[in-house]
Amino acid sequence: MNEQVILNIEGVNKRFGGLQALTDVRIKINKGQIYGLIGPNGAGKTTFFNVITGLYQPDTGTFELAGKPYSPSAPHAVAKAGIARTFQNIRLFGEMTALENVMVGRHVRSQQGVFGAIFRHKAAREEEAAIRKRAQELLDFVGIGQFASRTSKYLSYGDQRRLEIARALATDPQLLALDEPAAGMNATEKLALRELLVKIKNEGKTVLLIEHDVKLMMGLCDRISVLEYGKLIAEGLPAEIQSNKAVIEAYLGGAH
Repeated sequence: MNEQVILNIEGVNKRFGGLQALTDVRIKINKGQIYGLIGPNGAGKTTFFNVITGLYQPDTGTFELAGKPYSPSAPHAVAKAGIARTFQNIRLFGEMTALENVMVGRHVRSQQGVFGAIFRHKAAREEEAAIRKRAQELLDFVGIGQFASRTSKYLSYGDQRRLEIARALATDPQLLALDEPAAGMNATEKLALRELLVKIKNEGKTVLLIEHDVKLMMGLCDRISVLEYGKLIAEGLPAEIQSNKAVIEAYLGGAH
């Protein structure tokens, strides 16, 4: 049986003035995979993420999401289409509670709109209760349910990262795109993150992951692509990437 392709991208090019940031980049991610994207600083990883999620418009490229043509436009439209992302730098609503942060993500899927929010009719009240319930479930899922009423800026660093992932999951994404979620974490927090990502995969979710921690990526990802100077230089299983000469020279420094 053929595996379902969640994201299929071909021929992506992006130029900023005289800098060619991405050159003919392609990627194919199957449903239920944790797919890694690695490369040295300046390789184009975050630029590629920003193209996929609508922050940058590509110069060229074809995009399919779950077998349907997909045009990365505004970030809110991307979320509705089925791609949710986190960023290198934490972007929470610091004065909101953890629960409220996740509810904001969930409102992408709300049906009642501004009219319902203003007049608070029965359907709107029921939907709001459902959003609150789902937000609590997601906080429980990522392991911080006990902090639902805590203002998010007072959460620990690792828990803030978990909260960002819960908020992204609240949009019911077909693809969860995580930009360096382990950045700044200690060894214990990284282990907990790894366990969470495996848990997310076991729920049938598909994850695209940028991360500088090569050891974490090699032990976690199903497949990995490697960028250097905006070009794809390797793609394959972690063991294949570790033994690839071009990758060793460009990124791993001979240690694998």
